[in-house]
Parts: sequence; C-alpha cells; structure tokens
Amino acid sequence: MLSAGNGHACGLTTDGAAYCWGFNEDGGLGNGTTGGISTTPVAVSAPPGVSFSALSAGTAHSCGLTASHTAYCWGENESGQLGIGLKTDTARPVPVTGSVPFLGVRAASQLTCGVATNGAAYCWGTNQAGQLGNGATNESLVPTPVAGGLSFEIVSASFQYACGLTTGAAAYCWGSNVRGQLGSGLGTDSPTPVPVAGGLTFKVLSTGDGHACALTTDGVAYCWGSSFFGELGNGSTTDSPTPVPVTGGLTFAAVSAGGGHSCGVTTDRVTYCWGRNDQGQLGDGTTTQTSAPVPVTGQLTFATVSAGAGFTCGVTTGGVGYCWGSNVNGQLGDGTTTPRAMPVRVAGQQ
Repeated sequence: MLSAGNGHACGLTTDGAAYCWGFNEDGGLGNGTTGGISTTPVAVSAPPGVSFSALSAGTAHSCGLTASHTAYCWGENESGQLGIGLKTDTARPVPVTGSVPFLGVRAASQLTCGVATNGAAYCWGTNQAGQLGNGATNESLVPTPVAGGLSFEIVSASFQYACGLTTGAAAYCWGSNVRGQLGSGLGTDSPTPVPVAGGLTFKVLSTGDGHACALTTDGVAYCWGSSFFGELGNGSTTDSPTPVPVTGGLTFAAVSAGGGHSCGVTTDRVTYCWGRNDQGQLGDGTTTQTSAPVPVTGQLTFATVSAGAGFTCGVTTGGVGYCWGSNVNGQLGDGTTTPRAMPVRVAGQQ
C-alpha cells in the first residue's frame, strides 16, 4: 500500500517493512533524522520486532498499525497528534498511549483518528473546530473517544474535520463545516458526529482537505463539501453541503479525496482523477483543472490510489508503486524534485 500525505508519502512492502519519502522537517519519515527531504524511500526505524500492516501519511506526521492492532506514530507533535501524552516531536515510531487495539488509523493535519477493534472511534491532537468529535474544543494529547456511542468500521480524518462509516454503512462527520464537508446539509460546525444527509449506504469513505468522497454499496461515487477546483466531480465548481454523484456513470472499487482533487479506481481497474491539476496531480499528462473524471495516463492497472496534497500515489495490481503531481519535496519518490503530470515509478522497487 501507499499513502500520500501533504509533502511526504509512505509505503508498505509485502513483508511489513515501512518506507517513507519526501518532506522530513519534523521527522515524519520516521528514519531517525529530521530536516531536509528525501527523494527516494528511506526505511522507517521501527522498534525491534515491529512490522506494520497499514500506514497513513499526514501533514507532517505519520502513523502505522501492527497486525496485533497496536498504533505507532512519528513526526510533528505540536498539537499532540502522535497520541503519546506529550508535545515532543519524534523521528522514530512510538506507541500511541492507552493500549487501545486499533483496526485502522488515519493521520491528518495535526490530527489523528482511529477505529478500535470494538468499533469505537478515537481521535487525538488539535481540536479548535471540534474535530476530535468528543463534544469539546480543547486539544487532547492521548486518544479520546468520539461521542455518540456509534460503532464504526472506517474513520478518516483530514484538515479540521473527520468522518466515519458505521457498521450499518451510514456516514457521520464532525468538526469544521465551513465548506459543507460534514455533508449534513447544515452550515454549522459540530463537535460531535452528525449524519451525512441523503440516507445513502456506503462501503468506502475518504476525507480530503475540504471535501469528502464515498462509494455506495453498488460502487457509485458521491462527494460533498468544497468544489472550488471541481473536486466533487459532478461537473460543477459549486460547493455542496450534501452528497452529489460523481458524473460519468462509472462504477468504482476505490476512491480517495485529497487536497483539492479526488481519484478513484473503477471495478475494471481504470483509474480516474478530477479537480485541481496545477501540479499534474490528476495524472492525465496535463495541468488542466477538470470537474469531471479523466483517466490517468500510462495504461497502468492500479489496485489502490491515494490522493494527497498536490500529488497522488497508487499501487498496481502487481504491487508496484507509482506517484504523480507535485514533487518539490521529493514526495514522488523517483529520485528527483521534478513535477510529473503522469505516473512515475517510485525508486528502489524490484
């Protein structure tokens, strides 16, 4: 798997070894160093005997999850987003405080959220817009339960808000709602989960900087929130406080919302992106913005895709990682800082 963050990305090999590349000012690459950038993958310095089953790259920190459901985080910790009870940055993975067994974890902008094995959602870090979902607006340096007693399967965090899918396939969001990213149809922030309007049932959910996207159980993509760059994919640049269907009649198996753009992989393994494209993050060989899905060039067959801030990464069905878009911090991992408007192979792969 690959996870595209803000200025860095992280990838996981089939044997559980973690690698990161790109911006490393606060130790977000996890290799024991701080400062500068790395244009190629560097090994994350995991504690002895620790291997990861999932990774998430945030703005300046990253998190990983072991097969035994232990969460580790590393990098910037200005707001307590590492969940270790302190505000000290760390350049190596450290276990999240509290011994909560997690099924999934998502690093965001000075915020991390996860879903526990019992379905309870937890968030930690900054909270000025209520993005911890605990009914308050004060930050937390350790995992704090999301209010409401809901049982989640997926939780996804982003800039000042988070969303989750319940075990009943209903979407809820909490935090900032300045661009309608909570999907509630209302114009107000919420420090506790509110249902996404429309009564749709979803199987996949992803949050971007000011918008979110989700897939219904039959593979139809819906997005809501900001559409300044056309990132909702409905042919418009008008924000929507409720879910709108992505145009084109495509059936998706995966979707990812990023920083002003979105991407998805169809059930027949064709990858499409839409929205902002000033750095080539749509991967169609141009820098032309579009409010409708366009296919990623190169005839590669992706299994998963991850939209970040100005760039995108994906893993082919053969397990090979590619990235495209902005590369000022080396976040494409191809050994250069040259932006790419079409996929380039991440360096160091066999």
